[in-house]
Amino acid sequence: MFAQIKRLGADSLLYAFMNVGTKLIAFIMLPIYTSFIPDPAEYGVLDYLDRLTSMLTFLVIFGTDSALAYYYFESEDKKKRLEYVRSVMTFRLLIVLITAIVFLIGGPWLSQLLLEDASLYYLFNIAIGVMALDTVIALILTVLRYDFFTKKVVTITILKMLLIAVLSYGFLAYVSPTIDGILYGRLISVAIVALLLIKPLLKYIKFTFNKKLLKEILVYATPLVPASLAFWVIVNANSILLKEFTSLYEVGIYGSAVKFASLITLLTSGVQMAWRPFSMSLKDKKDSPVLFAKLYYGILLLGTIGILMVATLMPWIIRMLSDNYHEAYQYVAILSAVTFLNFFYMIISVGIFYTKQTKIISYAFGMAAVVNIILNVLLIPQFSIWGSVAAYLISYIIAITYIFFKSQKLYHVPVSFGKMTFLFLSSLLAVIAIVYIQESSIPDLNIVFAWLGFFVAILLSRIDKDLLKKRSTSI
Repeated sequence: MFAQIKRLGADSLLYAFMNVGTKLIAFIMLPIYTSFIPDPAEYGVLDYLDRLTSMLTFLVIFGTDSALAYYYFESEDKKKRLEYVRSVMTFRLLIVLITAIVFLIGGPWLSQLLLEDASLYYLFNIAIGVMALDTVIALILTVLRYDFFTKKVVTITILKMLLIAVLSYGFLAYVSPTIDGILYGRLISVAIVALLLIKPLLKYIKFTFNKKLLKEILVYATPLVPASLAFWVIVNANSILLKEFTSLYEVGIYGSAVKFASLITLLTSGVQMAWRPFSMSLKDKKDSPVLFAKLYYGILLLGTIGILMVATLMPWIIRMLSDNYHEAYQYVAILSAVTFLNFFYMIISVGIFYTKQTKIISYAFGMAAVVNIILNVLLIPQFSIWGSVAAYLISYIIAITYIFFKSQKLYHVPVSFGKMTFLFLSSLLAVIAIVYIQESSIPDLNIVFAWLGFFVAILLSRIDKDLLKKRSTSI
């Protein structure tokens, strides 16, 4: 047992290192990309294309990742495991092929419809080429992860990101200072990684599949699709509707703000990967609810302080980008708050996972996806990017509120929803005050008062008392 715990801890650290490493590489490349692509509208094309590709990737995977995990570990027969992997690989590549045919036939028309320029149809071809190779690489890495080749998975993943960074820069600097250069850099990078994985690639690619096994996989996978679709809608609908109601310029500004907002995951990714095994290990311990209560409050407090720090520092940090992107800073803190909520829902849902009622999460984010689309349609025409940011935030608040109360019914943790809401909303008010000061002629020194107001809210909430108390009480 100790050996298994040791493996879990070591693997968690390695995967956390991988997540932080890949995000740091992406963060470093963002100002490089925007220096070569000073027009936010052109960067908006890249961001929009990436979101369309993510939708196609969702269709390619179609929940088969979770299904493969279940059946791979259920079967102890190595040949049957191989058949499961081959069946999934064939299914995914078949979807990629159908997608490629559609874009080859209707490329110019789709390019005019989606990118507002028929001559850009070749960008779809490059993106689908990258997606095809990434499909193969992702499945191979998944199987390696199942077989506990953690170091290999981490090394290849970071290598891929480094190759993309270096080759994209090379194309931008010496071949084509446009988004074409970034896409060609990606294509060559994933091709190199695929060649490095040629041995397992040849093992798993077999253009036949076991109908019975594939049916098992799809029957398991299909119910998971709505939840995955809801996540995709919440994350990507904003950019797509921004493009429809405004322009690719706004998409570019919003996309760069989202990239900066995702940096908060550098702080949360390690906790996120460790949380599930940690929380499950406390399932049957008597004092666990009290410990969870302190963790709920403590993580929320640290998260809100981090969001205020983002709001305060972002005008200076975002200067790394081209001046044309500077306005993006004002949206980053609120988007960081949403990113934090996307992490925090896992923390406050212990009851759901203890009782295996994970369908609640599907309901929550399905509802949030519908709200997100409605609010985007209502708010973007009036408030442009701010409307999209507000829709994103409100939809997540609705989802996390629903998850919290459902989880509390299944496994009560002695925390006050009102207190946590007060603390979070106080941080949002402080962020709004900070952004208002930064956008107006008011001296930046007044940001101190926004911070003081937030600390007063902390004192009024008496969260310090909850963090220090020794016994649980009914709240």
